[in-house]
Amino acid sequence: MRRRRRTTGPPLAALVAALAAVLLVATALMPGASAATALMPGASAATALMPGASAATALMPGASAATLFQDDFEDGDATGWSRSGGSWSVTTDGTRVYRQSGTSADARAVAGTTWTDQAVQARVKPLAFNGTARYAAVLARAQSTSAYYYLGLSNSGAVVLGKRTGSGPITLATASATVTPGTWYTIRLEAFGTTLRGLVDDVPLVTATDATFGAGRAGLATYYAGASFDDLLVTDVAGPTQPPSSPPVSTPPPGSCPTSGTPTGFASVDAWGQNGTTGGAGGPSVEVDTAAELIAAIGQSGPLTVCVRGMITVPAGMHNVASDKTIVGIGSGSGITGGGLNIGLPPDDAVTSPPPGAVHNVIIRNLVFRGATDDSINVQMFSHHIWIDHNDLCCGYDGLVDIKRGSSYITVSWNHVHQHTKTMLLGHDDGNAAQDTGRLKVTYHHNWFDRTPQRNPRVRFGEPVHVYNNYYVYNTDTGVACQAGAGCVVEGNYFETVEEPVTNSYAGPSGRCVARDNVLDDSGAPDCSGTVQEPSAYYGYTLDDPATVKATVTARAGVGKIG
Repeated sequence: MRRRRRTTGPPLAALVAALAAVLLVATALMPGASAATALMPGASAATALMPGASAATALMPGASAATLFQDDFEDGDATGWSRSGGSWSVTTDGTRVYRQSGTSADARAVAGTTWTDQAVQARVKPLAFNGTARYAAVLARAQSTSAYYYLGLSNSGAVVLGKRTGSGPITLATASATVTPGTWYTIRLEAFGTTLRGLVDDVPLVTATDATFGAGRAGLATYYAGASFDDLLVTDVAGPTQPPSSPPVSTPPPGSCPTSGTPTGFASVDAWGQNGTTGGAGGPSVEVDTAAELIAAIGQSGPLTVCVRGMITVPAGMHNVASDKTIVGIGSGSGITGGGLNIGLPPDDAVTSPPPGAVHNVIIRNLVFRGATDDSINVQMFSHHIWIDHNDLCCGYDGLVDIKRGSSYITVSWNHVHQHTKTMLLGHDDGNAAQDTGRLKVTYHHNWFDRTPQRNPRVRFGEPVHVYNNYYVYNTDTGVACQAGAGCVVEGNYFETVEEPVTNSYAGPSGRCVARDNVLDDSGAPDCSGTVQEPSAYYGYTLDDPATVKATVTARAGVGKIG
């Protein structure tokens, strides 16, 4: 089987669409704009943001930035990279990373093909510096391993934008910054025309004008330093205009709090002392429009429906949701930016069965999630009976919807997920069998996986995991990855331009999967083997004709479409 983590460009149709968007829509970059303020529902930005990115390209509705290349090194190798100097290897640092461990010279690695306007982004962790004015960097428009533009994190307390032309580095611009070894940073170097711009953790810091290199490859570099690199992403990029820096929704959205509907799938099953998923039904309702009101409401005890009006900026990190809650947005422009929702007790490896106080009976619907500093939604520690429905999720740091540590009886339905890489994780670690085996029972149906390269979902241990009637488009790594003993039933989905729609041999220990009645449009064949428990043993469901799934899901998934 092919194991592609490196993408050298979208299909011709995607390139044509991206070019048309650039020619017809004069919207692109705004220094300081973030995902929360620019990528609202309806935007068609094709930038697949890697973990750690907060959408430094402020793509307004109608703009499109196509993915040109990406590598997260999860396949365990660095095939396709050309190296010069240093000691490069793929190793593990939480996830697999590309590490350069030598500090006695400069070292470079380049990949991809020749592009003109480009934005090169990666997570970078400096490890050690040998001397002063040393750095770890990303490269753009690389002609070779000795001629390129670079954006580096320097131990001199600076971010350095420069170039090499065959001799030593030439500084073009600098900005003061604290660079701490052992800390991850997301750095991004943009080159469009003769303009260069550098951002660190979504903050524009340096700019310069230089015409030495008009096109080239992308790369990574260290200058007498050791560093780890991960989640490299190269996109095309247009020049900056001046879109507004405030959210498109400037006034609270009209409408009422939608509370009708019940889940299908595992969230509807009676189990673990809970009869289906009803959220805050039977309790009062409260409307919130500030972070303080939201955090207080979702954390209080007892049944409660929390109606969110407008986009609320919450403090960074995760905010705990108590049992028996419905959290629902009003209209199509309400949600959360800057942080995420945590459903579950604190992690505890010693707990291997559902504890009496496990969080349960939670509904999250009709919300926009942007710019989370961790997960957008995290479900953990045997939380159960959770329904995540009709949300719009994009552009966070880690997972958009991660479910782990024994959590079960969950339905994820009718969500639009886009412009993100590590999308949905089900089971967080190959070594967590004690908590996860026999649990992680989750249904994913009628979701729109829109240019999300991987984890759509990535599954460990859960069985049965039911993935049906979802629409996948241009997922450049994998659709559904079923591993570590998991059992997945993948049926009635529409896969469009997906190299590996379904696989049970993605990375690490294998799982089992059954793939049936899926539409494979310009997509690879399923890589499935083994037998899996049937979801119908737990609940009844009606499978839509897979030929209609694309139209149905794109029309009805996401916010503002309940009822």
